[in-house]
Amino acid sequence: MSETCPVSYFADGRPVPDLLTEQETIQFLRLDIDGPKSPQATLKYYRDKGLLKPTPVGKMNRYQKKELLRFLDALTRNNPL
Repeated sequence: MSETCPVSYFADGRPVPDLLTEQETIQFLRLDIDGPKSPQATLKYYRDKGLLKPTPVGKMNRYQKKELLRFLDALTRNNPL
């Protein structure tokens, strides 16, 4: 059985798909708005540290929305504030 994710939308109103490209992932995490100078490098850092798991599809990495929500939940739980 698959888990259902809540409906999410990008800032421009488009619905977030269940499987996101790297650029969509950057937009979903809002790394392109108020994030680092290199959102792609930050995404790679999260992958390399094992914090965010991509789903390989062909030669490209994709990101499941449920994985991104898990990642954000873990960041929130581990926030010392």
